[in-house]
Amino acid sequence: MTSIDNFWAVVPAGGAGTRLWPMSRSSSPKFLRDLTGTGRSLLQGTWDRLAPIVDDRFLVVTGQSHREAVSGQLPEVSAEAIVAEPSARDSMAAIGLAAAMLELRDPDAVMGSFAADHVIADPAAFGRAVEVAAAAARDDWLVTIGIDPTFPSSAFGYIHLGDDLAGHPGAHAVQEFVEKPSVDVAEGYLATGRYRWNAGMFVVRPTVLLELLAEQDPDFTAALRAIAAAPETLEAAWASLPKIALDHAVAEPAAAAGRVVVVPASIGWDDIGDFDSLATLLEDTTSATTTVLGDPALVQAVDATGLVVPAGGKMIAVVGLDDVVVVDTPDALLVTTRAHAQSVKKVVAGLKDGGRADLT
Repeated sequence: MTSIDNFWAVVPAGGAGTRLWPMSRSSSPKFLRDLTGTGRSLLQGTWDRLAPIVDDRFLVVTGQSHREAVSGQLPEVSAEAIVAEPSARDSMAAIGLAAAMLELRDPDAVMGSFAADHVIADPAAFGRAVEVAAAAARDDWLVTIGIDPTFPSSAFGYIHLGDDLAGHPGAHAVQEFVEKPSVDVAEGYLATGRYRWNAGMFVVRPTVLLELLAEQDPDFTAALRAIAAAPETLEAAWASLPKIALDHAVAEPAAAAGRVVVVPASIGWDDIGDFDSLATLLEDTTSATTTVLGDPALVQAVDATGLVVPAGGKMIAVVGLDDVVVVDTPDALLVTTRAHAQSVKKVVAGLKDGGRADLT
């Protein structure tokens, strides 16, 4: 891949990944962890696939408590390119602030927002999709990359494809964004061939994004531009910003107004939302019936299948259990099944309610 002119990568690096507890904690969330066994964290993997198309045009927006860790993992990124949020305000504030900064820095900029905690197996196909998206964005469209669905998931939102976009082969109008459906409804979506998963990837000119936001909330846009113009006001102004996702603040109303297009792409995408999806991802790299993330010498599996993470340093034996998930860390042990992986977040909620925030 070659660099795309004036293209900037914006990487929101936030969230605690509660469904991956106890591996992922608020102090060390999943984007800072190596969940694929490659020796690179998810954040570093994001940098690896974006660097060829952006050169050094890279902004990371993360929490203040993670700024040092992000800087340590990305020595290629300057300190000025790591923006620290005083508190979590959801994706619109984070991405909107990056847009306001780029609007001042580069009048010709096109920005792409890509989460720090996703896995993409085919970076070349990803780069080609971004090229198509960037070309459409230069014509003032808000562009999203729609993931070719591989099964009828109820865990993802969907994008309904409309007509081809004239002048931009590979891009389509977006009819609507659809919230997470039931499995039955998702099966119907896949049967039409006109729906793609919404992975929250957006490519757009910074001014276009801010003006679309202004149509819904002009004060929000004004506040973001004011912070970008006077960065020293970030700490004082941040808490007053609305807490809302970009999808709800901009993408959904813009789609209703016919302002959004989608580039469908088959890129081997996974958001590793829970231990079931992590086990599925790792199964592709091993023929063992029990997948081990970590030192295999610490695991003895007898007539068992599932995922074992021996991060606590002790021997783990699993006997006669199917689709089990065992995650051992120095201060917490999780035992569940792949079928109940989504419920792990309830453990984190219970720990917080019980005053054990030190474990979350």
